[in-house]
Amino acid sequence: MDWDDELDAQGLLCPLPVLKARKRLKGLPAGAVLRVLATDPAAVIDIPHFCSESGHVLVGSGDIGPSQYYLIRRV
Repeated sequence: MDWDDELDAQGLLCPLPVLKARKRLKGLPAGAVLRVLATDPAAVIDIPHFCSESGHVLVGSGDIGPSQYYLIRRV
């Protein structure tokens, strides 16, 4: 899947990956996809929770080496 913007949150700990994703998503148009790269072990819980609470859609996730990626579609 393609994405429109990318946020490198590797090395940041909770709650920074979610806070930075929220800020970046505000600047994107509806329907745009943000890819978030994170190494925070809590991101696997925090990012899906953020999406469900904010209404954004988590359209994909996975691992890239020691990092995880999350694809979030802005609503």
